[in-house]
Amino acid sequence: MTNNDVLRRIRYILDASDEQMINIFKLGDLEIKRDLLSGWLKKDDDPGFQACKASELDSFLNGVITSKRGAREGDKPKALKSLTNNIILKKCKIAFDLKAEDIVDILELADLRLSKHELSAFFRKADHKNYRECKDQVLRKFLSGLQQKLRSSLA
Repeated sequence: MTNNDVLRRIRYILDASDEQMINIFKLGDLEIKRDLLSGWLKKDDDPGFQACKASELDSFLNGVITSKRGAREGDKPKALKSLTNNIILKKCKIAFDLKAEDIVDILELADLRLSKHELSAFFRKADHKNYRECKDQVLRKFLSGLQQKLRSSLA
C-alpha cells in the first residue's frame, strides 16, 4: 500500500475534515498547508497528486496517537524515515487502543482469519525468529475492518 492510500483510509476512518487533519499533523510535529494535504489525498492518477513521504505519514500516525491517547511522557517520537506495514499496524493498534482480540475481530469483519499467534508475529522485532512481514493485503483488510467497526458506530 502506498503512504497516500494509508493516509486516505485513516482519514476516512476518523471522518476527519481538512482542518482536523492539519491539526493531527501538528500534533505529530509537522506543519502543513491545506494545498499539500489536498495533493496527498488525491488519487494517484490525478494531475494534482503529490506523493506522501514515509516521514510525513509517520508524523501523521504519531499525531493520531497523540490525539486519541494524549501526549506521551518525555520526548516526542521523531518521525521515521521509512515505514513498513508492521509499523503502520503497530501505530494503529496503539492509536485506537486495540488488544490482540480486537484486531482478530476487526480482521474477521474484513473476512480475514488470523490467530492471535499469527498476529503477534507482526509485532515482533524484525530480527526475531518468529517475526513475520505484514503484507499489503493484511494491512488493507485491517484498515477495511477498522473502517467497518468505527464508521458503523458513527452512524
